[in-house]
Amino acid sequence: MMRLAAALLVVLVLAGGLAVAGSWQGASTLGLPVFALCAAGAFLIQWLVFVPSFLARTEHFYDLTGSCTYLLLTVVAYLAGPGGPARLLLAAMVLLWALRLGTFLFRRVRQDGGDGRFDRIKQNGPRFFFTWTLQGLWVLVTAGAAWAALGSAAPGTLDPVTLCGAGLWLAGFTLEVVADAQKRAFRRRAGAGIFVEEGLWRYSRHPNYAGEILLWLGVAVAALPLLSGWQLVTLVSPLFVYLLLTRVSGVPLLEKRGRERWGDDPAYRRYLERTPVLFPWSRRG
Repeated sequence: MMRLAAALLVVLVLAGGLAVAGSWQGASTLGLPVFALCAAGAFLIQWLVFVPSFLARTEHFYDLTGSCTYLLLTVVAYLAGPGGPARLLLAAMVLLWALRLGTFLFRRVRQDGGDGRFDRIKQNGPRFFFTWTLQGLWVLVTAGAAWAALGSAAPGTLDPVTLCGAGLWLAGFTLEVVADAQKRAFRRRAGAGIFVEEGLWRYSRHPNYAGEILLWLGVAVAALPLLSGWQLVTLVSPLFVYLLLTRVSGVPLLEKRGRERWGDDPAYRRYLERTPVLFPWSRRG
């Protein structure tokens, strides 16, 4: 319990520091920085939905809540800012990603009847609460560069760096969408008892996560020309996404589950030996 409390404190301190940095010379409303209001809203929304979710012991609305948080707060940040084509492009990138992924994940958890990652967590109030809090941090950090750029005082004209970021985002978004579609098609055909190793999954064990990392790198690059001063701290977004997916959740959990399920299967061991975790230069085995 003490470790969980310490982790919660770290999350809130990180969020507070990012809220201050992202608010630097940014848009404000009613005398309050819009970025800081969005930061607070990212957590408040998760905590409000956590209550009925814990009472019902369900994770069905976890991913949907996260996506709706992105949608709502990105619209707020854009409307409160000075506008311009670069900001409109940034907002569209975040909104399109959130709408697509939220719909996909909500449909998946409804069809599958649940998400195995939450089987034990949702029975433990403090751990379940921390998971929702971590999602608040996830929303804030990943969208932070875009939100800061939407409210910055810089001109909102398009430039080569912004367009380069949009290209990276498009590549990552396409990779994620195609990987998800291929996996769902395979599961419908072969069932959940067989690991997927066709399409993009032949070249990466987690191509959807590779796409996720790449698209948030694109958002950060596109936001860069609009940021200055302490707002530059929000560019930690793609690094945070990479570390969270490869060190905390995502890859570690799925790799563990895969080894528990298919670890004795020679075909699965050969798949691990020849297929990188994420990118071609990632480790194998």
